Amino acid sequence: MEMGAPAVEARQLTKYFGSFKAVDGIDLVVREGEIFGLLGPNGAGKTTTIRMILGLIKPSSGWVKVFGIDVERSRKEVHKITGYMPQRFSLYEDLTVEENLKLFAMLYGASRRGAEERAKELMEEFQLTAYKSRLAGKLSGGTKQRLALAVALVHRPKLLVVDEPTAGVDPPIRRRLWEYFERLKREGVTILLTTHYMDEAEKCDRIALMSRGRIIAEGTPESIKRDAFGGELVELIATPDALSKLDGAPGIEEVVECSREGRVLRLRLLVDRASDRLLGIVKRLEARGVKVYRAYQVYVSLEDAFIKLTVGDGDGSASSPSS
Repeated sequence: MEMGAPAVEARQLTKYFGSFKAVDGIDLVVREGEIFGLLGPNGAGKTTTIRMILGLIKPSSGWVKVFGIDVERSRKEVHKITGYMPQRFSLYEDLTVEENLKLFAMLYGASRRGAEERAKELMEEFQLTAYKSRLAGKLSGGTKQRLALAVALVHRPKLLVVDEPTAGVDPPIRRRLWEYFERLKREGVTILLTTHYMDEAEKCDRIALMSRGRIIAEGTPESIKRDAFGGELVELIATPDALSKLDGAPGIEEVVECSREGRVLRLRLLVDRASDRLLGIVKRLEARGVKVYRAYQVYVSLEDAFIKLTVGDGDGSASSPSS
């Protein structure tokens, strides 16, 4: 993927709450036009990180720039070009859907007529027109999420920051919200989000895994999975002499598993790159008289990589990732 200029750049970003270090000297770059995900267990520091990026809390040390603007020195300028959808619904529950949209549009400088037009546009875009006169506090969870996203976009921000946007909503709403994110990306909006859903993290262009306030891995979902295991996994079902005929095969890093199942041998191998090595391994074995019945790359989930990396980092909560 072609990388854009930095939309967000954080260097040695650190935050203490009393003696507790919530964020521990992280470096982070989010590129223009990408969907970037922060993933980590409870207490990892994700929400604190994005709140510092937005200028909502002050770092203990380090700095953040958004599109080259120093957040600490120019918070108002940063707020003009960023939209924020927090984890908890924070709009005015005693105002209607339309009133919330018009209010926030005017707070961002729109005229009364401009606010009315923008509210109408967003209600149509997010399928909220039928709820225009309903109080925000009376909306269902999924409709609240759509309204919150619409409000975050009311001033057409260049950067959208969303904290656990699909937590607690039904799968159809999750799918619809991701359709919005992907469309916004196509329109050039940069998106920074946190999520504890591994399937959602797979949809990000790049992700950073956080544990105990530090970033322990960063890259594309595929590169993180490959780096976590030191390569990629392939599996072979072959005649029992397969293991003894593997010697000298290029690209094999480790025999991860070897088990006899009846008259066949199941081999799981760690290789540097499955697409480059699997066919060559099969041909080598068959040339040496081994019958290979099946050969395929083993799918490694991002959750597998996440658990491996966070357990290695000493985080006992890695089995239940959340924000």
